[in-house]
Amino acid sequence: MTKKIIDLSMHIEDNMPSHKLFQSPIYLKHLDHESTKALNLGVPEDPMTFQTNYIGMLDHVGTHVDAFLHVNPNGASIDEMPLEMFMGKAVCFDMRHIPDLGDIDAAEMEKAEKAAGVTVDGHIVLLCTGLTERHYPNIEVCWKNPGLTVDATEWLAARNSKLHGVEGPSTDKPTDNIFAQHRACRDLGVTHYEWLVNLDQLIGKGEFQFQGVPIKFKGGSGSPVRAFAIVEE
Repeated sequence: MTKKIIDLSMHIEDNMPSHKLFQSPIYLKHLDHESTKALNLGVPEDPMTFQTNYIGMLDHVGTHVDAFLHVNPNGASIDEMPLEMFMGKAVCFDMRHIPDLGDIDAAEMEKAEKAAGVTVDGHIVLLCTGLTERHYPNIEVCWKNPGLTVDATEWLAARNSKLHGVEGPSTDKPTDNIFAQHRACRDLGVTHYEWLVNLDQLIGKGEFQFQGVPIKFKGGSGSPVRAFAIVEE
């Protein structure tokens, strides 16, 4: 068998769509090869030029993971959470039949687990809803995502799944300000990735390896990640 890497991360772009409560990022060219010629670096026959970019954004932009601190004032910040938490065996559930603003409940999790052929036992569970394909990069994507119900979150926690991941800006529906799923995560000691992409490429792959490691922000409430799956073919 050969191994294939599937990139599950969005590009970070200037003014990209973000959660309804959060500012979009600023991502601009700072210095470029043309402007840095004037610095006269290197030697005349081999000048040294360079490019740098300016990044100004929240720690919940693009493909990212929430720290426990995000919704729990006594929870661990992103730099306090163990690296091994952000990698391991995973499975992707096909939830593309769930409509915009629909509910992903425990019964749907049961059906998807059976279809995937993987019994969840400590797995990272990714949920493919087709949201990105339907809406991105239209700003509508911020207002259409389905939501996980509390019983679905409890279903995951009962199977020792400490991490799950979704397409779009949130595990809660944007039309609901109760944030029941986030509060359930807080109470159950689990957390999640948001704004994953390319999950359709994982449907039918069974169990695979996942990694989505955060930046070590001191006191961070979350972090962008470069998430990817390693599948066998």
